[in-house]
Amino acid sequence: MSAGIHIRSTRFPVLPGEDAENVNDGTYGKALATYLSSSLTERGWNVPLVCAEDWGWWVEIGGQPFGLGLCCYGASDAGDRPELYVKASRSGGRIWSWRQFRTIDTTARVEELLAAVQAILAADPDIEIIALTDHFPLEG
Repeated sequence: MSAGIHIRSTRFPVLPGEDAENVNDGTYGKALATYLSSSLTERGWNVPLVCAEDWGWWVEIGGQPFGLGLCCYGASDAGDRPELYVKASRSGGRIWSWRQFRTIDTTARVEELLAAVQAILAADPDIEIIALTDHFPLEG
């Protein structure tokens, strides 16, 4: 499964006041991050935090045996049909956990999260999924 989802939608504009929250100019995605936070919560995921980062917006996924979240990026110059990109904070695989003092395979939970996000986005008629990709599409 690809680690990221490239979308286009008028549902996720730059929000009023978002500029003041952004760490770096031109890093948007708050509307997408809050949308995914509430949609995932409705599906039973624990989403304790949404916040601005220097690269975009972070959606924390709580209750996992390892750190996990979603990274939401939006292009500030997208005009009336904004393009955004959301990806899991990590790819699936085995990681070492000092807390549990063993290796943990993250693959199943990361894939489950990405499948939930893809289903949420695909079910919304106002959202066009452009691509499932590991390539970051919003670079100049």
